[in-house]
Amino acid sequence: MSTLRPSKEMVLTKTWLITGCSSGFGRILAEAALERGDNVVATARDPKTLNDLVSRYSRSARGIALDVRKDGDAAAAVDLAHADFGGLDILVNNAGFGFVGGIEEATPEEYRPMYETNVFGLIETTRAALPTLRASGHGRIVNVSSIGGIAGRAGFGFYNGTKFAVEGLSEALAQEVAPCGIKVIIVEPGAFRTDFLGRSIATAKRELPEYADTVGQTRHFSASNNGNQAGDPHKAIAVLLKAIDSESPPLHLLLGKDAYERARAKFAAFEQDMSTWEPEATSTGFDS
Repeated sequence: MSTLRPSKEMVLTKTWLITGCSSGFGRILAEAALERGDNVVATARDPKTLNDLVSRYSRSARGIALDVRKDGDAAAAVDLAHADFGGLDILVNNAGFGFVGGIEEATPEEYRPMYETNVFGLIETTRAALPTLRASGHGRIVNVSSIGGIAGRAGFGFYNGTKFAVEGLSEALAQEVAPCGIKVIIVEPGAFRTDFLGRSIATAKRELPEYADTVGQTRHFSASNNGNQAGDPHKAIAVLLKAIDSESPPLHLLLGKDAYERARAKFAAFEQDMSTWEPEATSTGFDS
């Protein structure tokens, strides 16, 4: 059975279910959890990408196919955690991908699959795990968002839309599950040296010259910055592990200096808009 119980610093053995473990944050997090002695149900759309991980940690790692867009895959992964490790303590919704393209440039066939994965897949995976987490009376749900879930950027509008959705869902979920002893952590990374700007990002086929100075700059940045990001993903995972182990984890966990800079710029602009329009915007009630 799972041995995790609330304590000042939760360090006892945990059982994890992590989506999107073929590479990037998901793979590094799975390896870090296994290395410290936890149990991990690692998932990927192609389970063969997990063979080396399961072979190295044969007692504590299990690999299973999980396409978050497919009915039944998430439930099967939860069942595996039950059958082999006696329960589930931590769900990490990491599976997802990005998309670059202007709002006018992209087609539904290009951007809707991202919503199916980043939003609806996360929802259904969470729903599959919640009965188990509620029954345990403790646990963590970690939803990997992005600084793009806080601040929009030209060319990333559709991706921003998925991550803004994750933010709202997660904030509401945190309130819903708090009485059950479950904590929610929204992870909001900046640019880290993973595959996100490589194989984990799609691009709109159509380019309109009218958006060359806005969307075009984002296209160029994404292509040229791949492999040159300042963020070290291993250091990011170390911070995330500390947050997960904390008795009082943050609801919002920004990662990277660039994430903090963009968030503070967004909040300052937001506050400016509020302050400028507050006298008129708050005078909209019925006269008494």
